[in-house]
Amino acid sequence: MLDGICAMPVQVEVDISMGMPVFDMVGYLSPEVREAKERVRTALHNCGILLPAKRITVNLSPANIRKTGTGFDLPIAVALLVAMGLVKPEKCVDTIFSGELNLSGQLLPVRGILPMVSDGVKEGIHKFVVPADNLMESRLVQGADVCGFPALESVIGYLQDGGYKEPAYAGRRQNRSHGVPDFSEVNGQQFLKRAAEIAASGMHNMLMVGPPGAGKTMISERMATILPPLTKKEQLEVSKIYSVCGLLADSRTLLQERPFRSPHHTVSMAGLAGGGRSIRPGEISLAHHGVLFLDELPEFSKSTMEVLRQPLEEHQIHLTRAVGSVTYPSDFLLLASMNPCNCGYYPDRNRCRCTQASLQRYFDRISQPLIDRMDLCVEAPMVTYEELTGNGNNESSKTIRDRVCECQERQIFRFKDENFSHNSGIPAAKLNQFCRLGEKEQRYMEKMFHKLSLTARTYHKILRVARTIADTQKAENIRVCDLTEAVCYRSIGDKFWGGMEE
Repeated sequence: MLDGICAMPVQVEVDISMGMPVFDMVGYLSPEVREAKERVRTALHNCGILLPAKRITVNLSPANIRKTGTGFDLPIAVALLVAMGLVKPEKCVDTIFSGELNLSGQLLPVRGILPMVSDGVKEGIHKFVVPADNLMESRLVQGADVCGFPALESVIGYLQDGGYKEPAYAGRRQNRSHGVPDFSEVNGQQFLKRAAEIAASGMHNMLMVGPPGAGKTMISERMATILPPLTKKEQLEVSKIYSVCGLLADSRTLLQERPFRSPHHTVSMAGLAGGGRSIRPGEISLAHHGVLFLDELPEFSKSTMEVLRQPLEEHQIHLTRAVGSVTYPSDFLLLASMNPCNCGYYPDRNRCRCTQASLQRYFDRISQPLIDRMDLCVEAPMVTYEELTGNGNNESSKTIRDRVCECQERQIFRFKDENFSHNSGIPAAKLNQFCRLGEKEQRYMEKMFHKLSLTARTYHKILRVARTIADTQKAENIRVCDLTEAVCYRSIGDKFWGGMEE
């Protein structure tokens, strides 16, 4: 049974005794699990096996944990066959069964088979029986001995005589017909592209403010292409999340590319953070080890945006609902974009027709605590005609990615003895150790602190961004020029949030 993206073993026990013919199931069951008795009874009947006219009790233990999902159908059916003497108990020792049954006895795939198999192997269980459509996904885990079957009848034959025939592959295949976006397609916006490279190099969150058509969305859609490739461990973590949601596009391989998620501004709190009746991962977990892009940030509801605050700090989301509590990983790079006002042309008063009151309402939609959690806040100016039609040689995503990988390798080496690996994750208590400033740099930051009225969180973020900028230049210590560039990525707040004048 799934608990977030982790699996919890559940033992199915069956007792058949004398008494009134009844089929009882106990063990704190959800409605879909309780309905399993009708699916199992009918599936066995259509396989030529009739349940005895006796008292049948099925217990799913531990009984203090709520059981959800349809994957209990197959283990219940197998446990019944063992209790009826049709299958020897030793055939099921140290074996995990999972699968949904339809009324004809066909085995249907279940969600979350990847974390089930992965965690089972960690617990020392290496033998698994799953539906045929889950077979390839299950075999992504090294050390797992997995058998896949299309129907209950073939499972019975396997348990009775040990014969196994590999089923024809029927899993999902990924459609790669579309092209991959590349930074070479972006003309102009050199400042914005430089900020994007800094954000990717240190895994810094970034807010872009600019008029419609300035290229904010275009650059955001290409951010995942300049991030380093996923490690094997990260591939497994991301694939587990998508497996739980039934979104693993190609069940023959783990996810190879970093995810890019761009929910619409009408997304609900549950859609963004996760939740629902069975507590599924939300967009912030689907973006784990990837990019979460929020286009038109002020259009999101205020309560939905505030959900981001805890995951941005802790890199995980804790969901508590009536059915229980679940923790999902949410370590993502946040990109957000917004227009400078409702019409999109502020502060150009020759084109902007927004009133002072409407400007104030527009900017007040985003709270200061959320702005403070954005490491870079940059302006995206309108692209000129010359830039748009120019045939200059723009850098490809691969070229930028090579520099980003080199910068991140430098950080990984520096933080090899810490529990974080990127500059954005340096805790405040260790900033003096990893972002030490000289006397000249300290005087500069003291001046900027008072001039820009920085908060403590914003000050720390400037230091982390400056550390990343220094790493891109292979500098051992943070210099004034690094701090100056980092401050440039924060000064936009004074222009839009503090500089509104009629």
